[in-house]
Amino acid sequence: MTTLQIVFLIIAAITLVSACLVVMTRKIMHAALWLVLSLMGVAMVYATLQSGFYAVVQVLVYIGAISTLIIFAVMMTRNVMEDVGPQSNRGWGLALVGSLILFAGTSAILLTWDKAQTVLQEIPAVNGENIQMLGLALVDPMGFLIPFEVASVLLLAALVAAIFLTADIKRSRS
Repeated sequence: MTTLQIVFLIIAAITLVSACLVVMTRKIMHAALWLVLSLMGVAMVYATLQSGFYAVVQVLVYIGAISTLIIFAVMMTRNVMEDVGPQSNRGWGLALVGSLILFAGTSAILLTWDKAQTVLQEIPAVNGENIQMLGLALVDPMGFLIPFEVASVLLLAALVAAIFLTADIKRSRS
C-alpha cells in the first residue's frame, strides 16, 4: 500500500465519520460544522487526485459560501425552530439494516468488477484540468447553466426566507 493510498484512507475515514455525524447529531449548529469538515474532506480528496482547481473551488464555493449561508440561516432561525418531541425516528434500525445491505451489495459488485482493481495512472498535466471546457460547460444552456442558476436561486430563496423569518419574530416581540 502506497503512502498516497494511506492518506486517502485517512481522509476518507474522516469524511465518512463527519458525514455520518451531520445526520446523527442532535444540534443543528453542530451538524452544520460537521458538514464543513465533511466538505473539507472532499476538497482534500480533490487535492490528492492532483486537481488543484477543483479543490480550491470546493473550498471557496462549498465551504466558503454555502456553509456560511447554512450557518447564517441556522443562526437567524434558531428561535423559530423549537424542539417539540423526540428527534429520532423509530424506524432507524430498519434504515440501518437497509443501508448495510446496500453497502454490502455495492461492495460485492465492485470487488468482482475487473476494472475496480486497476491501478490509477498519473494524469498528464496537459489534460489534467481543462478549465476552459469547465467554463464553457457552466455557461452552455445544454450543459450546466440551468442547474447552476437553479442552485443560485435556491440559495437566494433560503437567504430571503431566513431574513423574513427573523424579521417576523422581531415584529411579534415589539
